[in-house]
Amino acid sequence: MPSRVRISDVASAAGVSIATVSAALNDVESARISAGTQQRVREAAASLGYVPNRLAQGLRAQRSRTIGFIGDEVATTPYAVEMVLGALEAARAADQVLLLMNTQGDPELEARELATLLQHQVDGVLYATMYHRSVEVPAGLGATPVVLVDAESSDPAVSSVVPDEVAGAMTAVGELLEHGHRRIGFINNSEPVLATSGRLEGYQAALEQAEIGLDPTLIVAAPPTVEGGYVAARQLLELPAPPTGLFCFRDLMAMGAYQAATEASLRIPQDLSIVGFDNMEFTAGLHPGLTTVALPHYEMGSWGVQQLLALMESPTERAKQVQLSGQLIRRRSVAPPPVDVT
Repeated sequence: MPSRVRISDVASAAGVSIATVSAALNDVESARISAGTQQRVREAAASLGYVPNRLAQGLRAQRSRTIGFIGDEVATTPYAVEMVLGALEAARAADQVLLLMNTQGDPELEARELATLLQHQVDGVLYATMYHRSVEVPAGLGATPVVLVDAESSDPAVSSVVPDEVAGAMTAVGELLEHGHRRIGFINNSEPVLATSGRLEGYQAALEQAEIGLDPTLIVAAPPTVEGGYVAARQLLELPAPPTGLFCFRDLMAMGAYQAATEASLRIPQDLSIVGFDNMEFTAGLHPGLTTVALPHYEMGSWGVQQLLALMESPTERAKQVQLSGQLIRRRSVAPPPVDVT
């Protein structure tokens, strides 16, 4: 095996001192190195394949230039992988390494993984969850800078970034309103999570903004599954005055609504318009393609890293709690309501 190229090898090849090589490669302005010398050093380093020892650099600066990312099921959930990608690219842009841990929601595994991150002397930790919920920052992190991603804390001293559930629901309902729908059903989640109340609030706010009275019979809660969406949609479509548009809590429930519409001999979107939430991969494959609201996973991961870097740089940096809006993804499941509907 070839031996590792050392900084002294670069110095010999460039005909300069080790200190000059270090200053040239690290762009130390106070060293006053000429452009020609700096270029010669860089060419020598490139030709030899020299790679700076990040560990040694970190020890000198008392920084590992490593960020820990720990999540419950984020790394194994297809649509949330964007969150990891956002964090990874933001870390790379800041010359940081992202160390990823996945706990599968196991408290014991989480404790071990957190200990591993601290053993690697990470400079900060992104603590992420698969869905928007309230959490407590693990006590084991001590004074390590932390940012919650897709999660929030009751502690105002903890930085966090979550989706704006209210705004997302208003965007979804707004798409139906813009197409002329006035009787809009909402298939909500029956589980008591933050997104359930947030999206209900957004649905109500959108109707109020459009000066449409709230009809409780148009709101049905069900388990957030295909079957749950199917059962809820059937209940709504069997009303004496059924809705012409449906807003579904998540895309899986919208898939169930598609099935219910087919059974009722309703065409999408000619007879019934449907908007989902999540922008899961399969939605584009539905026929017709499902219009939906994409959760800002990539943006949350990126913002989390940027806020963590600010906390790492300045211990006096104030904590921030941010909500990011999702993007409407228009496909072909929304059209004006049937002309004979009053």
